[in-house]
Amino acid sequence: MLESKRKALIFLLLAIILAATSGYLILQKVQSLNEDLGTFVTVYKANGDIASRKIITASDVTTEQIPQRYLRDDYITSESQLTNMVSLVPLTEGDIITDTMLKEASAITSENTRLITLIQSERIFFDEALAPGDRVDIVVSHEFNNEPVTEVFMENVNVIQTSKDDETNNFLAARVEIPFDRVTELIHLQNYADSLRIVRASVGKNIQDSLPQQQSEGEESSEENESSEQSEQTNNEQNNNESNQEKSQEETNQNDSSEE
Repeated sequence: MLESKRKALIFLLLAIILAATSGYLILQKVQSLNEDLGTFVTVYKANGDIASRKIITASDVTTEQIPQRYLRDDYITSESQLTNMVSLVPLTEGDIITDTMLKEASAITSENTRLITLIQSERIFFDEALAPGDRVDIVVSHEFNNEPVTEVFMENVNVIQTSKDDETNNFLAARVEIPFDRVTELIHLQNYADSLRIVRASVGKNIQDSLPQQQSEGEESSEENESSEQSEQTNNEQNNNESNQEKSQEETNQNDSSEE
């Protein structure tokens, strides 16, 4: 009887030691995984379907915890980032919301406009990289009545969103705001025109307003210079006349003295 109790006690101690060892190893593994993944952060995602151009409210979103390791720079991590924002694209339930999907409500100016994506290709060419808020001109080259024609299709088109390659940082595409009645024309040109060239509208209103002022200032300065030169010339002529008069007076006096 004593022998069986002793064996049971030994097995119990072995079980306790093995359980403690297993628990320690599991704890070490969990800690290692947590260190690899980092701390958890809160991101925002769609709580249901969100239509484009709809102002996002608190009921439209929900939160989710993800490891810091998987956090992207454009993820929304604060509710304040969603204030007075609209989605540029339709969102479905569970979609994680990013900065590139959002725009201030004031930037979407009219319900009678649509967002069209222009992707850089052999047919569509961007003169330079663009940023949201830029304005561009769309220049099209195509054939009209069997004659090559290059013309401005639209001017001062608002750029809403842009895209770049994450690895090479090369500019890829831009989403522009187009009046609804011109949407079909632009899509037709995208598909069938020889080329579309997207040119940044570089001269803003402030610069244009300043040009006449600078020109008028330049004209005023030139007029002042001309008037000062004329006054100097007049003064020089007066001085020359006075000196000539003095010389003639001296000659007259000398002649009078010689006659005496």
